[in-house]
Amino acid sequence: MISKKMEEALNAQINAELFSAYVYLSMSAYFNSSDFKGFANWMNAQAQEEVAHAMKIYNFLLDRSGQVVLAAIDGPPTEWESPLAVFEAAYKHEQHVTSLIHNLVALAIDENDYATKNLMDWFVDEQVEEEASASEIVEQLRLIGKDGPGLLMMDRELAQRKFDPAAGE
Repeated sequence: MISKKMEEALNAQINAELFSAYVYLSMSAYFNSSDFKGFANWMNAQAQEEVAHAMKIYNFLLDRSGQVVLAAIDGPPTEWESPLAVFEAAYKHEQHVTSLIHNLVALAIDENDYATKNLMDWFVDEQVEEEASASEIVEQLRLIGKDGPGLLMMDRELAQRKFDPAAGE
């Protein structure tokens, strides 16, 4: 059985993961409207991954006889100045999610909830990858600047990303 405090915190994280999916879908829509289909593809795959993360916590709560309580999801931003601005926002968002995960780890430790701590360890590792991926793209976009051919090359590269359902496991 999971504590009420941990259950509430995990429900909040489900909401945060679904909000992340909204953010990335909005970024994908922005890129689609700007004819950067590769950038849009990358963001779409990221959105799917965030839904998988939410479902991982959702299923964990159910397995622990917890109650899943879905709350309203805030609307995400819809406009950015450039591809770089989008990825800077994505990187900042991932840093925020990392802080949320770290708070859940601390709570699990305080609650002596080793099962949740184990789950959160997976998310800690995942966030290292998430931040590194976004940071790498930010740095590449900074190098490219407003260079059209460079942006087109990056767009083609990001078009290669495919959502891996195993990423949420």
